[in-house]
Amino acid sequence: MKFQGTQNYVATQDLMLAVNASITLKRPLLVKGEPGTGKTMLAEEVSEALGMPLLQWHIKSTTKAQQGLYEYDAVSRLRDSQLGDERVKDIHNYIVRGVLWQAFTAEQPVALLIDEIDKADIEFPNDLLREIDRMEFYCYETRELVRAKHRPLVFITSNNEKELPDAFLRRCFFHYIKFPDAETMKQIIDVHFPGSQEGAADRRDEDLLRRAQPARPEEKAQHLRTAGLAQAAGGRGHSAGSASEHRQQGLGAAAGGCAAQERAGRDLVREAGVHEPEEPMTAPNRMLLEGVSDAVGFVGGALAGYWLGRLFGLDVFAPGYGTASILGILLVGLGGGVGLQAARRWRSARQAGSSQDKQSP
Repeated sequence: MKFQGTQNYVATQDLMLAVNASITLKRPLLVKGEPGTGKTMLAEEVSEALGMPLLQWHIKSTTKAQQGLYEYDAVSRLRDSQLGDERVKDIHNYIVRGVLWQAFTAEQPVALLIDEIDKADIEFPNDLLREIDRMEFYCYETRELVRAKHRPLVFITSNNEKELPDAFLRRCFFHYIKFPDAETMKQIIDVHFPGSQEGAADRRDEDLLRRAQPARPEEKAQHLRTAGLAQAAGGRGHSAGSASEHRQQGLGAAAGGCAAQERAGRDLVREAGVHEPEEPMTAPNRMLLEGVSDAVGFVGGALAGYWLGRLFGLDVFAPGYGTASILGILLVGLGGGVGLQAARRWRSARQAGSSQDKQSP
């Protein structure tokens, strides 16, 4: 029994080696990796390739280990006893078998998927140590030992959001699925979307040519900077050239991405008289600018009011609360308010000027 990959799943050599090693060593395969790297699908494809039924146990934050073994429905038994149901005499009628019980008592070897085990409580893996290691557990209600008829092929997945206990890790065969490289990604796309990459380069080229003459000035500046189409500057005596020449120049500059092409694009933007759009200010930076400008305006105005009061003999720090002291305090507050309003007017004028620069061609 050996896993060689399937037509619907692109498995790397190290992943196939990990699966086969887990089968040989009869240990659960703990698979970690980023979301979307195919951890859950691995169990589905391996079970299908090996001809095994697949039992799935999807873990949530509220999942308990006991639910995977069995649950005793005492409420239903109490209700049936009140109604005089004969089923109440056999406690087996009220034992709800979990996924592990079903896997242990299956008549043929099965594959068991414990999906996203890191979502559960930290004690969840510790509660399954004996069951995972010895493949058995004890049911206290029926006083029976449930032992696996055939050792299931166990897959345990984790998004690496939470560290698992060392005692649990020692009982598993570990493998980390790396994010696929470019070549592997192409194979995955071909498997799930056959023929989707045919003509992809032509569609990408047509998209670049379609954006060769943007309508808005900021789009024009961005296009000149990235694609490097010298013909967009206009009025400089350069020949328009053919459409194929435009296409080659644009693709060459866009694919290069080097510093020289970036500087050339910026020079073309300046020569064409197109204003590059400024990067929009983020919310934290805007709040910081508003706070600093308000503070500077208020403190500056308050200091001006204080020294103006001192000039007229109104000392804020004069002993007692006389008329001179109160007038000095009012003058300081008035100066702070005037400074605060001045700072806000300056900020509004700055934003208005920036908006006009963006709208002007």
